[in-house]
Amino acid sequence: MKRLFLDMNAAEVLAVVATAACAGAAQRPDSVRPAPVSQAVPPAAGAAADSGRPPYTAADVQFMAGMIGHHAQAVLMAGWAPSHGASGSVRALCERIVVGQRDEIAFLQRWLRERHEAVPPADPRGHVMPGMDHPVLMPGMLTPDEMAQLDSARGPEFDRLFLRDMIRHHQGALTMVQQLLSAQGAAQDGPVFKFAADVNADQSTEIDRMSRMLDALASRAQRP
Repeated sequence: MKRLFLDMNAAEVLAVVATAACAGAAQRPDSVRPAPVSQAVPPAAGAAADSGRPPYTAADVQFMAGMIGHHAQAVLMAGWAPSHGASGSVRALCERIVVGQRDEIAFLQRWLRERHEAVPPADPRGHVMPGMDHPVLMPGMLTPDEMAQLDSARGPEFDRLFLRDMIRHHQGALTMVQQLLSAQGAAQDGPVFKFAADVNADQSTEIDRMSRMLDALASRAQRP
């Protein structure tokens, strides 16, 4: 998916994202539908520079920085699978989440660093910046009590809680993408826009997969 977006222009990317979101929404219950994607298309390359405006906005910085803590919590949750008796299918899903989101955290931190913006740590408690009294939970993130509950679970109960919580976690990421695309002048920077498109498409797909896994788990639990 990421290779595909690198070879497409912004308008084509948004068309793919919107199509994927609509198709996915038609196949899943209301509780797991992604936030709708904005139909606004970024201007042609160079437009921001020609107008004298910077190629990125405060909303871009907030999105990229906030996604670091969001991803860090997902990596921690998924990293518990081997030690918490997760099933083979859940462990395979968790391995993909750990690898993919660790790579994306590195990208997010590099994007901020290259633009001389503050780079928050990959803190699973939430978004942390100098001067903050406590971490800020981004949309969909688990509270400390919810993380403790997941950490205490084992076997099928871990699978159930993990799938339920990670669906909500991914829905939060979709909300963050929608907030970004709704902000005036945001997502004009090519890497920001393509990363947001990847998040929307990839996590919508994973929500569908996890919803099916959760349904199957519930069906097995109901058998005599």
